[in-house]
Amino acid sequence: MEEQQHKTTLDSGWLAARSTEVQFNGTQLTTTHPPTTSTSPWMEALVPGTVLATLVHNKVVPDPFYGLQNEAIIDIADSGRDYYTFWFFTNFHCKLSSNQHCDLNFRGINYSADVYLNGHKITLPKGMFRRHSLDVTDILHPEGSNLLAVLVHPPDHPGTIPPEGGQGGDHEIGKDVTTQYVEGWDWMAPIRDRNTGIWDEVSVSVTGPVKIIDPHLVSSFCDNYERAYLHNTCELENRSSWAAECSLTVQVTTELEDSICLVEHVQTQNLSIPANSRVQQHTFPELFIDKPNLWWPNGMGKQSLYNVVINIDVKGFGESDTWSHHFGFRKIESHIDDATGGRLFKVNGEPVFIRGGNWILSDGLLRLSKKRYNTDIKFHADMNFNMIRCWGGGLAERPEFYHYCDYYGLLVWQEFWITGDVDGRGDPISNPNGPQDHDLFLFCARDTVKLLRNHPSLALWVGGNEQIPPDDINAALKNDLRLHPYFERVDENSKPVGDMSPMLSDPSQYLDGTRIYIQGSLWDGFADGMGGFSDGPYEIQNPEDFFKDSFYDYGFNPEVGSVGVPVASTVRATMPSEGWEIPVFKKLSNGYVEEIPNPIWEYHKYIPYSKPTKVHDQIQLYGAAKDLDDFCLKAQLVNYIQYRALLEGWTSRMWSKYTGVLIWKTQNPWTGLRGQFYDHLLDQTAGFYGCRCAAEPIHIQLNLATYFIEVVNTTSEELSNVAIEASVWDLEGTCPYFRVHQNISLLPKKVAPIAEMRYPKSKNPKPVYFLLLKLYHMSDYRIISRNFYWLHLSGGDYKLLEPYSKKKIPLKITSKVSIEGSTYNIQMHVKNTSRIPDSKSSTFEHKHESGWFKRIHRCFAGESDGLKVTEINGHDVGVAFFLNLSVHASNSDYKEGEDTRILPVHYSDNYFSLVPGEAMPIKISFEAPQGVTPRVILHGWNYHGGQTIHEVV
Repeated sequence: MEEQQHKTTLDSGWLAARSTEVQFNGTQLTTTHPPTTSTSPWMEALVPGTVLATLVHNKVVPDPFYGLQNEAIIDIADSGRDYYTFWFFTNFHCKLSSNQHCDLNFRGINYSADVYLNGHKITLPKGMFRRHSLDVTDILHPEGSNLLAVLVHPPDHPGTIPPEGGQGGDHEIGKDVTTQYVEGWDWMAPIRDRNTGIWDEVSVSVTGPVKIIDPHLVSSFCDNYERAYLHNTCELENRSSWAAECSLTVQVTTELEDSICLVEHVQTQNLSIPANSRVQQHTFPELFIDKPNLWWPNGMGKQSLYNVVINIDVKGFGESDTWSHHFGFRKIESHIDDATGGRLFKVNGEPVFIRGGNWILSDGLLRLSKKRYNTDIKFHADMNFNMIRCWGGGLAERPEFYHYCDYYGLLVWQEFWITGDVDGRGDPISNPNGPQDHDLFLFCARDTVKLLRNHPSLALWVGGNEQIPPDDINAALKNDLRLHPYFERVDENSKPVGDMSPMLSDPSQYLDGTRIYIQGSLWDGFADGMGGFSDGPYEIQNPEDFFKDSFYDYGFNPEVGSVGVPVASTVRATMPSEGWEIPVFKKLSNGYVEEIPNPIWEYHKYIPYSKPTKVHDQIQLYGAAKDLDDFCLKAQLVNYIQYRALLEGWTSRMWSKYTGVLIWKTQNPWTGLRGQFYDHLLDQTAGFYGCRCAAEPIHIQLNLATYFIEVVNTTSEELSNVAIEASVWDLEGTCPYFRVHQNISLLPKKVAPIAEMRYPKSKNPKPVYFLLLKLYHMSDYRIISRNFYWLHLSGGDYKLLEPYSKKKIPLKITSKVSIEGSTYNIQMHVKNTSRIPDSKSSTFEHKHESGWFKRIHRCFAGESDGLKVTEINGHDVGVAFFLNLSVHASNSDYKEGEDTRILPVHYSDNYFSLVPGEAMPIKISFEAPQGVTPRVILHGWNYHGGQTIHEVV
């Protein structure tokens, strides 16, 4: 993240009050009548945050994300804008020395504000996505104590919510440069204050006479990435009344290990800056790095980051300002692929098959934090995703978001604030000319580019969602974001442009120059490429349909969505008891089932697990759901199958039909009941692990349309001397089908069909069975990819799994915990100890055991401290099916029925199954609150009520 020296973040000690209830003006509040925590009507404020977040925090209004409580909060359309116009107040200490200057910085206010500092008023212009930097040097009190009050006004056009709801309400919000989801969408209830507030970082920064403004870092390469050039442009402002003789230094370092840094390069330039003026300073490609460590997307290599520090010294003063940023050396290109018609991305010359998801924002009340961003982005990396699309109705995401995308390797598609429903279509028909103030939109867009352009994860800019910006805005963005020649697409066989003269080859002179601009999400290699409404679908699908030629016609689908009910504990934690009623399953005359949800589920945007006339209810395939726990467990089975099939179906046609897919969507910014891999409380659904399985870089899978076993190699390395094992396990615990395919070689960036899985065509196949696929190295039996399916014969269902849940399958779990501060790391070895049937598989199981688990065995060998062995007894033989681990607090003062989960938790795998004799290592990482004793609980299809397998005492 961008850092400036001598910056103090003002993120605590704020107070807030409704403007109509405050009797003093801004001058009085910041001179003679400053409020205190005991002064009515002032309350503790969340800054960064919103008015509604502050009201919820102080319990002035109920939690809008719980049950139907959002309906109890007055909407700005009914209250008027004054109701959500709020004062925010704080004080801070800042005392300046001679020739020092102070800036008061607001990184984001929605929508406009009047700032009062020590009795002086400064009016901030409108626009949610713009930064404000105020030189307050002459306003600060000499003794250093300063009073700050900010009157924040809501968006000018908050709009009204039609009774039927809809996409973006009445679309009035689209007239402003702000978030558009806040009037509600088909996945989101309306946000009552429209996100009014000081929603992003506030800080004060102190510099000398010369200030560094918005450096632009760009890398270019020559000699096939053997040498990297670092280009840099920065603006320097001399705020003194005399010419400043300066020394500008750029230093590039890389961290080796244990916080030891290696200085890769230092460059110093001398310059003179006239009094009270700004200059643009360029550093040219004399600054180079030999054999740089490249930044790669997740699954393709390491995310190598360098720290770039720019320092300005002024003669007679010393260090005036410094700026630093983590920077990755990488080159990203894309073009429309001739074979598929989809947009094909390359990073460092290597094609990237895009598998990722759509993102709105982390929290609908803008309670944003580094900690939550870290969890959010790590979850995406854990799913083996390599791209996140920041949807146009949400945020221009924050530097903290991008920092973690840089760190975990998630490419980012960043859209500007245009959506089709609010800009040119919908009911009522929306304004096709976008925001009223086009100049404001462009100012915010350019400022956003400057804020985010140095992040290696940022892959492309897109004008809008399912719509393009108005012609004048679109033309301006195309011009501003045009590519430097070095980053334009070159022929496959031509060499990189590395011999340009330093002056001509400096891409940092562009506003960006390194990333493409696409005018809309359905244009230029996405969906049909011509703006036709050709993304989706968004409902439950038959899993095998994802593999069929007829499912999706275009090369890159930017939005395809499905179901996403969370676990029962989340439903109970976010809804009153009347919301725990499961849908009514209504049998229709055509044989399909219509699900009728309760009103709370409907309010939380539930979509059913059936699609009458096309998809039979996928939950009822397992038998009638008895209650909430049974429904949510069966929903997890469907979530896993649905999303694994979606990604495997796309990956099955890598490069032959598709170049990428982005799932709508990965999570919800509130307690929604659709389209998510983890819920708003940060607990994962089983779909999370279906994606994690399907998107692994090297993957073995079953084509559900052809029943061919396929191996996907998305890496740049050829695999040789590998083998495949396919074993079928029935509900009696026997292995009626076992096949091994040896001496296989797999080309890089290819999908290879290996052989048909013929068990369904065998004599007397069982109606329900399990299939285990393993891809492994023949030299040491080390497993590369493992994939477990539960399947039924064509036209059948999974109802035989109901009586199978009564089986008692024995398990042995060995676990070891280590604690660093409040962070717990638990290593587990979970083994199905039921008898291995007499078959060829037994020898392979033992060999896999020795190869796959020798690392974790070595970890446990000779250890006694912290090592715990738990055995779950059982006399049956068979598959330990759909095991699910969770972490809970075991404090004695927890009330019965209270949600005891510790969240978030990172698991190396979950919702997994083990055949007889098979074992799996599981790593668990989480933070526990102080004074809380964590325990790990195991649930599963055959394991009811929960079994404590490790309690940290």
